Amino acid sequence: MRKRDELIPFEKRKRVIYMEQRGKEELHMPVLSVVLTVLGVLCILYCLGIALFVNYGTRFFLVWGVGGAFLIALGWMAGCTEILVNMPAWLKILLGSIVGLCLLIFVLVEGSVLSRFASKGEENADYLIVLGAQMRTNGPSDVLQRRLNAAAEYLSENPDTLVIVSGGQGANEPETEAQGMYDYLVSAGIDSGRIRREDTSGNTYENLENSSRFLDREKDTVVVVTNNFHIFRALKIARKMGYKNVSGLAADSYPLMLPNNMLREFFGVVKDFLVGNL
Repeated sequence: MRKRDELIPFEKRKRVIYMEQRGKEELHMPVLSVVLTVLGVLCILYCLGIALFVNYGTRFFLVWGVGGAFLIALGWMAGCTEILVNMPAWLKILLGSIVGLCLLIFVLVEGSVLSRFASKGEENADYLIVLGAQMRTNGPSDVLQRRLNAAAEYLSENPDTLVIVSGGQGANEPETEAQGMYDYLVSAGIDSGRIRREDTSGNTYENLENSSRFLDREKDTVVVVTNNFHIFRALKIARKMGYKNVSGLAADSYPLMLPNNMLREFFGVVKDFLVGNL
């Protein structure tokens, strides 16, 4: 009888501890589930908004739909407390570490991109390089038009600067980007004699590599014109390529598309870093 009396309080204490742990999980996990689900729905709605209301040149925006579905799936898993309770501790640590590392890299890259948003470019540069973007049948895309407007303003204020318009012709473009940019700047009042056309490149690296045949990378002062979200990567590539006196002129961007462009730029920075362009 004495042994049985000693075991009863021990069992009661175990039950109390178990109920406190279970209650804590039920309090916090549904909150995480709701947050992930709401974020997933917002991502899908953003994807649909771009598809329906924005004439976007690539299908990159679909990543928002895929990401939204993934977040909703994570939200469902977060709501199933049994999955996390039964998950080995080492796996929880591993997954948490991976997520934390990815978030850290994302924040560092996006912070670097944001740091160049207000770039003005050095005055009286020898050359201006305008990086290409999609040309459409009715003229430059919104992204490219903003770059050209910034370039035209700079060229008007710095009359001795020459300009290189850089971009080839994609499968969905009616003409080379360089030709479309040339026509736009001439119509904006820029003397055609100041414009050089580089019409073979297909990406940022090729823009800067092929444009360099018009100038001296070590001696000439160069201003690279592109949208604010693209300046950081363009300057990193140019400096790695040997441009000694280079600065950036940031054109603005369409606010609705900025989240999409920032996400795309994150992958662009990571890709160029991995292949050694930065």
